[in-house]
Amino acid sequence: MSDDSDRPVTYRDAGVDIDAGNALVAALKPLTRATGRPGADAAIGGFGGLFDLKEAGFRDPLLVAATDGVGTKLKIAIETGSHATIGIDLVAMCVNDLIVQGAEPLFFLDYMATGHLEVETARVVIAGIADACRQSGCALIGGETAEMPGMYQGADYDLAGFAVGAVERDCLLPLPTLSTGDVIIGLHSSGVHSNGYSLVRRLVAKSGLSWTAPAPWQPGATVAGSLLSPTRLYVKPILAALRANGPSRGAIKALAHITGGGLTENIPRVLPENMEACIDLTAWTPSPVFGWLAATGNLPEDEMLRTFNCGIGMIIVAAADRCRDIIASLEKSGEAPRIIGEIISRRAGSEGISYSGALALHP
Repeated sequence: MSDDSDRPVTYRDAGVDIDAGNALVAALKPLTRATGRPGADAAIGGFGGLFDLKEAGFRDPLLVAATDGVGTKLKIAIETGSHATIGIDLVAMCVNDLIVQGAEPLFFLDYMATGHLEVETARVVIAGIADACRQSGCALIGGETAEMPGMYQGADYDLAGFAVGAVERDCLLPLPTLSTGDVIIGLHSSGVHSNGYSLVRRLVAKSGLSWTAPAPWQPGATVAGSLLSPTRLYVKPILAALRANGPSRGAIKALAHITGGGLTENIPRVLPENMEACIDLTAWTPSPVFGWLAATGNLPEDEMLRTFNCGIGMIIVAAADRCRDIIASLEKSGEAPRIIGEIISRRAGSEGISYSGALALHP
C-alpha cells in the first residue's frame, strides 16, 4: 500500500503551473513585438524592459509616470467571461493621464494576478492591452503574471498598469498662462469608462437585470456588453492638437481626464487656486446609460457629476482666440468637440467649479 506522504510535493501541487506561465509568455511575444516604436523593440522575457529616449527624438524631456487599474468593472468581465476589452480600459486609464500633462506615452507594463492561471483568458486580456498600446503609440515592454492560489478565488484576477511618457520641458501642462476667459472644450466619452462601477453594479442588481438581459438604455446591446464598452483612448487626437496648437504656441493650456470624482473633482485639479471652471450642463447630451443610472438609483445631479464622467471623458482648456483652430484639429482626428464652459475668477466659497443649467438625463 503506497503512502502519499512520501511523494514529493511540487509547485504545481501547490497551485502554481510554471509551464502554463511559459506558454503564456510564448503566446504574448508576437503581440508585444507589434507594439514596438522608436526607442523600444518591445521584446519581452528579460529581467527588465529597455527604452531609448534619444532614439525617440526628445531633446530636453521630463518623464511622466502613471499607474492605475480598472476597478470593479473587472467583476463584470469575469462574471460574463468577456475579457477582450478590459485590457483596453487598463491602458486608457494610464495613458490618458499621461497626455493630460502633455506627455507622449512611451512604454507600458502590466501586472495580472490570479488564483489560477487560465492561459487563454490571460492571452485575451493582454491582447487587448497590446491593441491599446498600438493605438496609443506606446510600447508594451514587459509585465508580470502572478499565479497566487489562496489569494484569489479560482480564476478570478486583478489588473494594474504602469505607463511612462515624456514631454519636452517647455511643453509641460498645465501652462502658467491659464487665465480668465479661457474656453473649456469637452470630448465625448464612450459611456461609463472605468470608474463608478461599484455603484453601477449595485444599481444593476437593484434593477433585477441580468448581465445578458437587453440593455434598457442601448437597443441591440446586452447590459454587460454595453457596460463593458472600453474607455476611450484620447492620445492620438490630443497629441495631434498639441502639435498643431500646443504649449509652445500657447493655445492649449490644460487638460483633465474625467475619471473617479467626475467633472466636479477632476477639473479643479488642473486650475490655479484663484480660478474656477464654469460648466454649462446644457452644452451636451449625456448618453442614455447615465439617465438610466440616475433614474434607477434616484441619484441627484450633484452625485452624478462627482461620480461619473456624465458623457465627457476629457476636457481641454484653451485660449479663446485659438479655440476654432483647436476644434478644427480635433475634428480632423474624428472627434466631436463641444465648448462646454469657460474659466472665471474663483468666487468666495467655490471649490473650483460651478455649473449652470441641468444635465439632460433621459433613461
